[in-house]
Amino acid sequence: MKNLFQAIDNKDTETFAGFLAEHATFRFGNAPIVAGRANIAAVVDDFFNSVKALSHTVAETWRTPTGVICQGTVTYTRFDDSTLTIPFCNIFRVNEDLIEEYLIYADVSAL
Repeated sequence: MKNLFQAIDNKDTETFAGFLAEHATFRFGNAPIVAGRANIAAVVDDFFNSVKALSHTVAETWRTPTGVICQGTVTYTRFDDSTLTIPFCNIFRVNEDLIEEYLIYADVSAL
C-alpha cells in the first residue's frame, strides 16, 4: 500500500497502473465504474491533472482474505495553492498481488 500511495502522491500514472490487473475495475466516490487498466489509467491521469498536488496519510490498514481496506486522510492542493483535506476509505480486492477491484470512498465535491 505504501508504494501505491507514493505513486498516487507523485501523480505517477504509469507506476499506479502497474498495481492494477489488466481487467481491474475502479470506482472513485459516486463516479461510474471504469473497467480495464488502460481506461483506469486515463481517468486517473485526468484527475491527477486537475489538481496541483495530493498527499495521503494512511491511518489504518486491514488485510482480508481477498484484499485490503485502508482509511486515512488525503490533502489536495489546488492550482491556486489552497488545500482541502478530507477522510477516505479504500477497498481493494487483490489477486496475485494485483488489484482487481479498487473502490474509493471519499467526498471530493468541495474540490
